[in-house]
Amino acid sequence: MDDVDHTLQLYNPRQLRVVDDIFLTPLLSLPHPSKWHDLKVIDFTPKTFEPEDIEISITHCGVCGSDVHTLTQGWGKSQLPLVVGHEIIGTVSRVGDNVSEFKAGDRVGVGAQRGSCLECRECKDDYENYCTNSIDTYNSQYPDGVVAQGGFSTAIRVHERFVFPVPEEIESHHAASMMCAGLTVFSPLKTHGAGPGKKVGIMGIGGLGHYAILWAKAMGAEVYAFTHDDSKVDDIKKMGADHVINTNKEDFHKDLVRTLDILLSTRDVFGDSVPLGDYLSMLYVHGRFVTVGIPDANDALPPIHAFDLVPNGCLLGGSKIGSKKECLEMLELARSKGIKPWVEELPMREVGKALQNLKDNNVRYRYVVKQDIA
Repeated sequence: MDDVDHTLQLYNPRQLRVVDDIFLTPLLSLPHPSKWHDLKVIDFTPKTFEPEDIEISITHCGVCGSDVHTLTQGWGKSQLPLVVGHEIIGTVSRVGDNVSEFKAGDRVGVGAQRGSCLECRECKDDYENYCTNSIDTYNSQYPDGVVAQGGFSTAIRVHERFVFPVPEEIESHHAASMMCAGLTVFSPLKTHGAGPGKKVGIMGIGGLGHYAILWAKAMGAEVYAFTHDDSKVDDIKKMGADHVINTNKEDFHKDLVRTLDILLSTRDVFGDSVPLGDYLSMLYVHGRFVTVGIPDANDALPPIHAFDLVPNGCLLGGSKIGSKKECLEMLELARSKGIKPWVEELPMREVGKALQNLKDNNVRYRYVVKQDIA
C-alpha cells in the first residue's frame, strides 16, 4: 500500500460522487435514503505509515450493526466518503521499524479501535478501549487530518497495540466477527464475573447476543436467553442456553424475580415499549444490568424510576468493545473450547446486500464478507 490513492475501497455515496477515482464536489441532490447500502469501489489515501504500524492485506471482514448505524447517519453525521467495517482478518504484509510482536505473513485481526494516546491512565491500565483520545477503526480522524477508513477494503494500517494474533485453530471467517461482536460481549461478561455459579441473562439474540450465549456458557455460567422471536428458540437452545424466555408473554419476568447476577443487553432498538423495570426486577441483590447495544441517537433507553433500582440495589452500566488483553483471552477461550460463531459468508462485493439484510434483521446470526475486490 503506497501513500497515494490506489487501494480499492467501498464507501457510502450519499454525499460524494467519484469519476475516474477522483473525488468531486458534494451532490446537490442526494440519492434516495434506501440507497445508503449502494456502495462503490474507489481508491483512497491510507493513513501515514509510522514505525509502530502494521499493514494488513484484508481477507475477511464481519458486518456489524455499527456499520448500519454509521452509514444511515443514525448516530449522527458521518465523515463521507466512508469505508466501514471493523471486524477484520488478514495477513501482515509490512511492519514498521519499531514493531516487535508481528512479522510479515502472520494472520491477524483488527476490531473497532485502531489507536489511542497510549499514555493516559486508562491505556497504562489495559483499558485502552476507554481512552478519551481513541481512534475508531473508521469515521475517526488522525491528528494529521487523515480520516480513518475501515475493513470493507483490500488493506489497512493499524498501530500494533490494536492488532491481535489469530490462533491457528480458529478459521478466518469465524475469527472475523469475534473482533467486535465477540469482544464487545466477552469484555463485560469477564468484567462482571460470569462463570460457575452465576446466572447470566442475555437480551437480544442477534449477532452480539448469540456470542454472549456462547461465551457465557463456555465460562460455566447458567444462561437465560430473552427473545420475542419464536423462530429463534431452537437455535438458541443449540447455542447452549439453559433457559429461553419469550418476552411476548405477559408477566414473563415474574418467575425470575431476584434470579440473575448479570443481565447483558445487546439490543440496538428499544423504544418506550420495552419494560426495563421488569427486566431490572430479575436481578439479584447488586446484580448488574449492562448494555452493549447502542441504538440510534433518537432511541433513548426506556424510562425507569428509582423504585426500579432501590429494592434489589441493582446497578446499571455499559461496556465499550474490549482491550487487547481481553481480546487475547477471548481468542484463547474460543481456541480451547472450539467455539464457532453462527456466520453466513458472502463475497465482499455483496456487502451492500449483507448490510441491508442486517438492517432488516434477516441474518442468522452474523455476516462475514470474503475478499474479492483485490
